[in-house]
Formats: sequence, structure tokens, C-alpha cells
Amino acid sequence: MKKILFVCHGNICRSPMAEFVMKRLVADAGLYDQYEIASAATSTEEIGNPVYPPARRKLAEHGISCSGKTARQLTRRDYQYYDLLIGMDRYNLQNMLRMCGGDPDGKIHLLLDYTARPGDVADPWYTDDFDATWRDCQEGCQALLDDLQNE
Repeated sequence: MKKILFVCHGNICRSPMAEFVMKRLVADAGLYDQYEIASAATSTEEIGNPVYPPARRKLAEHGISCSGKTARQLTRRDYQYYDLLIGMDRYNLQNMLRMCGGDPDGKIHLLLDYTARPGDVADPWYTDDFDATWRDCQEGCQALLDDLQNE
């Protein structure tokens, strides 16, 4: 089983969107039993809070529920447990490396680095553009799944 953890700053917008998009993609591909997928935050600001309402609405528009998901913080133990830790932007990546004590096993990556247009997933907290974040998550997760299936 491949274990994937998506990570952003607060775990209420981008990383849960990626988590639930990826869960849908693997389920649609008949691969749900081959993956464990979750998400976490680098900060403590939103711990225990549900997914941000506009992010919940964007997922729901596509028939995806994130019911019951609450924000949690990344821990050093996550580095040992998960096979891949996928950050949403370079700032998250720096914090992930610090929190995990580096990346000796090469597990930490950016989501859009799996696509033809590497970079940061659009942050809707500042832009309120949940469509752009949806597109980035959808494209990144599909590219990640394709990459994993081609290993």
C-alpha cells in the first residue's frame, strides 16, 4: 500500500482538496485499496477546524464530500509513516523539511512538480480563486497517480 500525505499551511484549503481529489481519482481507477491518503498542516493555526467552507463547496460541486475532515499538524512521525509527503508550495516545502528533520529518503515533493508546469498550487486563502486551486489539485493529483502507476 502506498501512503501519501498532502501538506499545506493550515490544512483547511489546498491539502484537503488534494487529499479528497486523490481519493476520488484512486477510487475511480479501482485502486482505492492500494492507497492510504491523508493531509496535514505545517502550522497550528487551524488544528481541529473543518475544511474551509469555500473549499468544501468546491469539492461538493464535483460530487466529493470531505465530511469529518479536521485540520491536523504534520509531525516528524509522519515522515517515517508516509511514503510521500506532498507540499502545495515552496513555503510549505521549507517548513516540511524543517519539521521532518530534512528529507534523507527523498519523500518530500511539490504536487505540481509531477506536471508539465511545476510550481505552487494556487492559494485560495489569499486569492479566493477556488477554481484555480481545483484545477491545480486535479491536474497535480492525476499526474501524481499516473507517475505512481508507471513505477
